[in-house]
Amino acid sequence: MANTQDFQGKWALVTGASSGIGAALARELAGFGAKLILTARRKDRLEALGAELAAKGTEVRIVTADLNDPAAPQQLYDATEGAGLCVDILVNNAGLGQYSAFYDSPVEQELSQVRVNCEAVVRLSRLFVPRMVERRRGWVLILASTASFQPVPYITTYAATKAFDRFFALGLAAEVARFGVKVTALCPGSTESEFFDVAHAELFKAGGMQPAPDVARLAVAALARGQRTILPSLSGRCTAFMVRFLPVGLITYFIEKAARPKSSAA
Repeated sequence: MANTQDFQGKWALVTGASSGIGAALARELAGFGAKLILTARRKDRLEALGAELAAKGTEVRIVTADLNDPAAPQQLYDATEGAGLCVDILVNNAGLGQYSAFYDSPVEQELSQVRVNCEAVVRLSRLFVPRMVERRRGWVLILASTASFQPVPYITTYAATKAFDRFFALGLAAEVARFGVKVTALCPGSTESEFFDVAHAELFKAGGMQPAPDVARLAVAALARGQRTILPSLSGRCTAFMVRFLPVGLITYFIEKAARPKSSAA
């Protein structure tokens, strides 16, 4: 059984908390009495969310950081756990993507996805998880994706980083379970957020969008009960099941045809 009451009074660090799933996760955790450390690049958005949560009685701290900077995870640690705040809940939500032909996209955009979606997740987990192991309690939520179950042409790097996130979460979960630390990989499908507009991936919105609060509700419940993978949408669960039985070459062939950008049609 999920025991979300265990979050009462615990400090939760939520990355990418300025919008979308990150903001929804912060609100959901606050609803169970967690104290929030909100971080993202956009200070104004963080302050608005912080004020909203504080008005409802939640204790909130804000730390502005850009996880594209390799120094940012240490800065977050120093401002929280290093400053005496006991972070029991780590939400590795920050991420970015890019919809384009890989050979056409700016290399820095591709590398930024690796830095934020993979490197920052590893750095933050390596900083905070040892303290959780010492205390024999803790929760880590890592944002993966339904894209983590198969290669996806034209969001090639993004899908690969999310496969990394999912496997990293599963391996870490097995390592730290005996210390009372729970790790969950959240694998949403298309979710109502700014992500698709920022990534120029409006094409992937065609199948419908799941509301971010619904994703957050299911994710936090799964985290509380120690479920290692959560696919919050029915379509995502169907996709993850079906790709187990189809050749990868066949999957990528049809996705490439359907997702090919018009600028690459020739």
